[in-house]
Amino acid sequence: MRLDAHQHFWTYGAREYGWITEEMAAIRRDFLPRDLAPLLEANGFDGSIAVQARQSVEETESLLELAENDESGKRWIKGVVGWVDLRAPDVDKELERLASHEKLVGVRHLVQGEPDDAFMLRADFKRGIGRLKEFGLVYDLLIYPKHLSAAVKLVREFGAQRFVLDHIAKPEIAAGVLEPWATDIRELARAENVTCKLSGMVTEARWKEWRRGDFKPYLDVVLEAFGAERLMIGSDWPVCTVSSDYATTMGIVMKYVERLTESEREEILGGNCARLYGLRD
Repeated sequence: MRLDAHQHFWTYGAREYGWITEEMAAIRRDFLPRDLAPLLEANGFDGSIAVQARQSVEETESLLELAENDESGKRWIKGVVGWVDLRAPDVDKELERLASHEKLVGVRHLVQGEPDDAFMLRADFKRGIGRLKEFGLVYDLLIYPKHLSAAVKLVREFGAQRFVLDHIAKPEIAAGVLEPWATDIRELARAENVTCKLSGMVTEARWKEWRRGDFKPYLDVVLEAFGAERLMIGSDWPVCTVSSDYATTMGIVMKYVERLTESEREEILGGNCARLYGLRD
């Protein structure tokens, strides 16, 4: 089964999606399963993981509803990575309620937008992280390179918790900067409870002006660091469309992994995703 490990849905509203800037005006509209389904099918993918785009339990509930009520009958949405306030005193109650939905496979917080670079190491946040394993949930790390040192400390402290790094931590691809990102990525990858999504790269490159070779140094680093057994392809659709279309975005990774064995390719293109998130279909 081939899976897109990272994409988003939303019914657009300027207040709810204030992070969509003027230069991203092309995605200031609704994006729903009916828009993604033909793209998945045309590119040989069997489904996707829908990921939160705003810090709202209501959005998480909406994504779960979309996953459970797929009108196509093909069940394209295989899982949902939602949002829960992990700092809340009653986080257990909320996790129990939401985790009763079989499609909830993970939780994410927009750490990249927090003013405190060590936000993940706050005691109240770590208390919430410590509750996820009981509910069988993965934690998605949405961070910039400057947050990698804090991420290393977090994943080591919670060695039994499954983590996934989104967007290879958003290195400065447009500027061709590798360090200290590469060194820090290798350090993070030493923690075997961390998997990495090959996603979000086209929006860190020169929008609509990048070349395939721009990504190779970064892909080489994460392949060496994580190995094929801890990497997974993701589109970051529809955000990716500010820089490239869906097929071309996915083609970057699909072309890159042609050098690998067939079993390694299939793991990166879906097997690792299914295993990490514990997908049931």
